[in-house]
Amino acid sequence: MKSSAIKLNDQSFYIRSWGQAGNPALLMLHGFPEFGGAWGDLAPYLDSHFHCIAPDQRGYGQSWAPEGVENYALSRLVSDMVALIETIDAPIIVMGHDWGASVAYGLAMFRPDLVSHLIIANGVHPVPFQRAMAAGGAQSSASQYINQLRAPDAAEHLSADNFAKLERFFRYGMGLDWLSDERMEEYRVEWARPGRLKAMLNWYRASPLLVAEPGNPLTDLPELPVDRLKVTCPHLLIWGEDDKALLPESTEGLEEFAADLTRVSVPNADHWLLHQKPEIVAKTILDWLNAR
Repeated sequence: MKSSAIKLNDQSFYIRSWGQAGNPALLMLHGFPEFGGAWGDLAPYLDSHFHCIAPDQRGYGQSWAPEGVENYALSRLVSDMVALIETIDAPIIVMGHDWGASVAYGLAMFRPDLVSHLIIANGVHPVPFQRAMAAGGAQSSASQYINQLRAPDAAEHLSADNFAKLERFFRYGMGLDWLSDERMEEYRVEWARPGRLKAMLNWYRASPLLVAEPGNPLTDLPELPVDRLKVTCPHLLIWGEDDKALLPESTEGLEEFAADLTRVSVPNADHWLLHQKPEIVAKTILDWLNAR
């Protein structure tokens, strides 16, 4: 693994990479509450085929973390990765997990010229996800944590007692045999960087998506530009079946937005499938790409 800081849009971003620079590029976008190093379990299974590139995204780890919720709108997050891809020979393969999936979808939808293939692991397209969160059912219940993370005092609450509550959030309902004490300390180091936790939470605050109260559906949702939210490149969705945060209904109807969609379920894995089943995830990716 190599690491370096580079300038994107005149700001500093920290990049980890695996594999040779001459290999096809695979951009790997992490989610909350992780950082670019979270790809360290999966990348070694792919680095003989790809140049795996994993940035700390805006607000995370050692990358730029501006103040202000407005700086975490999806358009700005996508612009960072556009700048990164433009340093490479595009189009490239883009992979996203959790919040990283939102940026990956944004790239595929709004800059299709830069994305040859889209791979999502337990992440969601905004329209099916909004529909599920607004319905007042199981996904609405599962997504109540989003409102908690948007609370004004969330950073102070989660960072108290050496991030005890954020660790509890990280571990809640998921299989975490992979999360050793040593690795947990690595996460605490990243969370403790000045201003980072508040910046990480601003991703949630900047999102326009709404969460219904369980049993109380939202019927007055703002219109989403459905015709502009299409994925035209080949799309692979890899799903850990036991995810407690993102339920299967959060991807219902995805085919409406991705005509060339392949779904692969991974049993005995949950939201953290990249850590739990990296060899299976890597084989799924390679088999899918080889079949294209």
